[in-house]
Amino acid sequence: MPIGRRSFLVGSVGAAAAVLGAGRSAAAVIVPAHRLSFFHVHTAEKLTVTYREHGVLIPQALTEVNRYLRDFRNEQIHDIDVALLDALHDLYATFEGRGNFEIISGYRSPQTNAALRHATSGVAEHSLHIQGRAVDVRLTSAKTAALRDAALALKAGGVGYYPKSNFVHVDTGAVRAW
Repeated sequence: MPIGRRSFLVGSVGAAAAVLGAGRSAAAVIVPAHRLSFFHVHTAEKLTVTYREHGVLIPQALTEVNRYLRDFRNEQIHDIDVALLDALHDLYATFEGRGNFEIISGYRSPQTNAALRHATSGVAEHSLHIQGRAVDVRLTSAKTAALRDAALALKAGGVGYYPKSNFVHVDTGAVRAW
């Protein structure tokens, strides 16, 4: 029995929609999980966490990250910018997901930041650490200079290089370097 033009078009549109829908589902499965592995140099705490799966943020994981990157001096917790986590994930991927990020400083309360400003140089008065938008790190699988270069290549925000202290500052502010 021959099919009419209208039936053919309706069937074709339906088939195309099904194929596109399947494509989207398949693409969602292919999106790699965003996983990070940390070691905090001041608290000796470890955390391996998947904070995004199939492109979807995992609220419980973000809560864990917020607690982990807290101001360890006074235990204050603040939301960490997801864009910062994404930048760390991209850096981690650059080095084939090997090693751990060693955390020197994550979130800093305004009180801690002020105290550090008085005790040492190089601490910005309006640091992005206060907003949960900066982290000072090393990566155990990379030389600090290589980590700096990879962070600069991302163009995801500010990158500070502290070779004497052996860490890199990464933030989600304006693209800049020091």
